Amino acid sequence: MWPGTTHETCKSLFFFILFVFATFLFFFTLHSSLLLHNMALVNPFLSATRTFLPLRVSAPPKKVLRWTLYSPSFKPSLRSKHATCGATADIKATPLADSEEDRAVLVGPTSEKEGKGEYDWTEEWYPLYLTQNVPEDAPLGLTVFDKQLVLFKDGNSQFRCYEDRCPHRLAKLSEGQLFDGRLECLYHGWQFEGEGKCVKIPQLPADAKIPRTACVKTYEVRDSQGVIWVWMSLKTPPNDSKLPWFENFARPGFRDISTTHELPYDHSILLENLMDPAHVPISHDRTDWTAKRENAQPLGFEVTERTDRGFAGWWGTEKDGSKGNFLRFEAPCVLQNNKEFVDKNGETNYFSGLFLCRPTGQGKSMLIVRFGTTKSSPLVKVFPKWYLHQNACKVFEQDMGFLSSQNEILLKEKVPTKQLYLNLKSSDTWVAEYRKWMDKVGHGMPYHFGHSTISLPKEPAVVEHAPAGLVAGQSASSPAKGVIGTLHAPNLANRYFRHVIHCKGCRTVVKAFQAWQNALSAVAVTLAALAILVSGKQWKAILLASASLCSIGVYACSTAIAMNTTNFVRTHRRL
Repeated sequence: MWPGTTHETCKSLFFFILFVFATFLFFFTLHSSLLLHNMALVNPFLSATRTFLPLRVSAPPKKVLRWTLYSPSFKPSLRSKHATCGATADIKATPLADSEEDRAVLVGPTSEKEGKGEYDWTEEWYPLYLTQNVPEDAPLGLTVFDKQLVLFKDGNSQFRCYEDRCPHRLAKLSEGQLFDGRLECLYHGWQFEGEGKCVKIPQLPADAKIPRTACVKTYEVRDSQGVIWVWMSLKTPPNDSKLPWFENFARPGFRDISTTHELPYDHSILLENLMDPAHVPISHDRTDWTAKRENAQPLGFEVTERTDRGFAGWWGTEKDGSKGNFLRFEAPCVLQNNKEFVDKNGETNYFSGLFLCRPTGQGKSMLIVRFGTTKSSPLVKVFPKWYLHQNACKVFEQDMGFLSSQNEILLKEKVPTKQLYLNLKSSDTWVAEYRKWMDKVGHGMPYHFGHSTISLPKEPAVVEHAPAGLVAGQSASSPAKGVIGTLHAPNLANRYFRHVIHCKGCRTVVKAFQAWQNALSAVAVTLAALAILVSGKQWKAILLASASLCSIGVYACSTAIAMNTTNFVRTHRRL
């Protein structure tokens, strides 16, 4: 029933505004209870970890190669130039030994007993994409180091992975289309299926046979626990014993929230960041109520495993005197934290924070974050997944400037990290362990920056001026939001290109909010126009109130779109 008087209409509008305000306060309060959960999406160090479920770790190779790889431009005296504060940069300094005070707080050198093992980066499984986000009707262009791949679903819904170039004239197959389950190159229409066999060449005479060499290289893929993995070796058969398996994700009732992020810095720097609990109170200060800069303190570390497949150990705060958190790194780029906890009913529940990194070229990487548990808080169900995803993006954006500049300096200086880093025992032990692991296996990678050794990229970095496949479609239909961008130049510093185009759920949400925003805008304008035309005060009030509600809806949609597409900007402050 319509309100009988203008007073009643105004009163209804007042109570609606009061309701909106109360709802805002309610969600703001709920937000604080989910802060730890949101941060766990991007950093494993915010949850105490009592026990762990290890990955399978392969035995170290029997044959050990003992050799040291240095860049031709390696400068042993570089460390001495910044070891003494106030030294003039252009004065040649003689190498200085660390003082007793320095040795007490800095991470020590690699043991002479630790040699280099045999390692081939291609004989590993790399995480390509979340299964749920692989497009059904388009090829997906991806990279592993400098190898360009194309992933798609064939007519039998099987995943296929080819080298991303047509054997005809080297056009990108990821710019093609799927035609009856076959991958078609859109340059000349050649079609491929199955194990890379060419089945159609439109320009070939009717009585001619397709050349045997008209085929593409194929890579083995596996769909395991919601992630597509690729075996990069074309010479060695896939080793399924190396395929990561995460026991918690196979438990009954285990539910997870997974996000994908493409980042503008090297995968080794990304892994450093994820292994670093010391930066959380400072860099993510007040991002939630658990990260506070005044809580920055010395940490204690204990390494319990070191193999050619990775390392593991416990850590905790020196103040508590306990090391209740467990971290495991597994080659080539898997980091995980696991935890068991018993609820008030005596039932054992399980938590996992999983980080799957993929090198996507020089100065680029992609990260799949998976956070899951067998028992989640009911409050988690209140918030939509896109809200949790945008909060994860925010945390990465807080570190992006630091990590991008770190990447730039490593490439510029061209020396091992021990010549540049001052790794503290009380904060940087995992970082040093990771770079020392690089010393063991880096010679088997396209390039690496180890603690004591480096190998520089042999190939120049590929700079693509036009996207392909899925990225091309999304960038053309929805240009970059929040930061300067163009229709044809994806910018990895922009949240839209880093996450939204790789997340089917967030893409759908952004499109839905855009549609609602346009519809509500049209309705609001129409109602406002009708309010001007009608003569009755009661109807004017009703129409204006309705237009106001639509305007509030437009603002809400605009805010939601901005949350998904606009970068976080750090506000500097003193506490």
